Amino acid sequence: MLNCRVNYIEKKLLGACVLFCICLLPPVAARAQQAREVDITLDPAKTQIRWTLGDVLHTVHGTFKLKSGSVHLDLQTGVMTGLLVADATSGESGNTARDQQMHQRILESSRYQTITFRPAHLKGSFDPTKDQPLTVDGVFNLHGQDHPLQLPVNVHPHSNEMSLATHFDVPYVQWGLKDPSTFILRVDKDVSIDIEATGQSKQ
Repeated sequence: MLNCRVNYIEKKLLGACVLFCICLLPPVAARAQQAREVDITLDPAKTQIRWTLGDVLHTVHGTFKLKSGSVHLDLQTGVMTGLLVADATSGESGNTARDQQMHQRILESSRYQTITFRPAHLKGSFDPTKDQPLTVDGVFNLHGQDHPLQLPVNVHPHSNEMSLATHFDVPYVQWGLKDPSTFILRVDKDVSIDIEATGQSKQ
């Protein structure tokens, strides 16, 4: 009789444990689903876009402002969607005459008011808890034309934020923009871009 009582209690306890585990499954599954995706929204106020152009006399430094930036990443496939938008009209180098020429003759920013990057795929695996170098394939749009571009990106996650940094060169003359060189002044045909950004990350 005692054995029957013990077996009954054990069965009841086992059933309760099974039921408890089943109740836990939906939240666990939901967390696993969320962990397969990452969303990053860049803060324009915490983003710096700097450009550098060399010439025979000195090096010109300037900036652009970020209008918006958001990226969605599927951690399993590496597929990325989203758009980073820089304000082409905000470009400046600290020299009014030079900036006027840049906007009117080179960028034609009154017509092409934005410069964008559209991420498409992440090479390698991304760990949202670690500092790491990554490579992003995407499409860079300048002066109204799309160009494939591969970006090296250094990632530094901290809390719910994520810092990103990249350096790349834009062959603007090769891509169809006017060469600002003159008979006296010769400038590089590539412009270097450095971006440091901070954004909110969500999994």
